[in-house]
Amino acid sequence: MGGIGGGAPIGILLWLFSRFGLPGVLIGGVALYFLGGGLSFGGGGGEGPSNSLSSGERKSQDEAAQFVSWAFDDVQSTWQKRFAQSGKQYQRARMVLFSGATNSKCGLGQRAMGPFYCPGDQKVYLDLAFYGELRARFGKTGDLAQAYVVAHEVGHHVQHLLGTDERAGGAARSQGATGASVRLELQADCYAGVWANSAEGRQLLETGDLEGALQAAASIGDDRLQKEATGTVHPEKWTHGSAAERSRWFKRGYELGSIEACDTFNAGRL
Repeated sequence: MGGIGGGAPIGILLWLFSRFGLPGVLIGGVALYFLGGGLSFGGGGGEGPSNSLSSGERKSQDEAAQFVSWAFDDVQSTWQKRFAQSGKQYQRARMVLFSGATNSKCGLGQRAMGPFYCPGDQKVYLDLAFYGELRARFGKTGDLAQAYVVAHEVGHHVQHLLGTDERAGGAARSQGATGASVRLELQADCYAGVWANSAEGRQLLETGDLEGALQAAASIGDDRLQKEATGTVHPEKWTHGSAAERSRWFKRGYELGSIEACDTFNAGRL
C-alpha cells in the first residue's frame, strides 16, 4: 500500500476552493497534513483502485477520493475536539480506499460488504466503486449523504475508543431488531449526525444536504434491503436497524449535537 502521490494535493485544494472557498482551502491544508499518515490505497493483488480504468473513470475516482479524504479528516478533527473537551485523547483512525477486495485484520474486505470499520487495525475500508454509486444516486445535493458514509464508519471508531463495542460483545454481539448489533449501528448513525451538526455550525452544508443524508440512511435500512431482496421483512435477522430508525438516529445526532444524545443502549425506543 502507498500514500497519495503525484498532483493529488493540488487537486484537492483546487476542489476545496471551488466547493468551499478560502475556508475550504484552509481546512484542506490541515487535512493534507494529517492525511499524509492517514490514507492508503489498496486493491486486489496490491494494486490501487485506479488501475485499468478509462480516463473518465479515473477522474471520477480521483474526485471521489478527494472528497472522501476531506470528509474523513474533518469528521476526525471534530471528534478530536469533542474528546479534548471531555479530557480524553482521540487516536486517529486510518482509511484504506480499495477496488474489488483488500485484506484487513478483520478478514477479506469485498465490495459487496460495503464500507466497514475494522477495530483490529483501526482502519476504515471503502471501495470507491460503492462511493461512486452513492454519488451518482444522490447527485449534487448528496454531499452530506456521501460524507455520512464516512462519518458513520468513523462513528464505529469512536465506539472502539470508548470501549462501547467491547461492552456490546464484539463479534459475538446479538442480532435482531433490539439486539446489540442494531444498537451499535444506530449509535454510529447518531454519531454521524453529531458531525453533521458541527458541519452545519461551520456553514459547510447546503440546501438539500440534510435530506440527501436522511435518504441515504433510510436506503440501507434492514427492512428496506430485505424487502428489495426477498419481498419479506424479518426483524429477527436485523443487524443495522430499519430505514426509519437509521434516519431518525442520524437526525437526532444532527439536531442535538451531543454524544449523550446517542445512547441507543438505554433508549426506550429505537
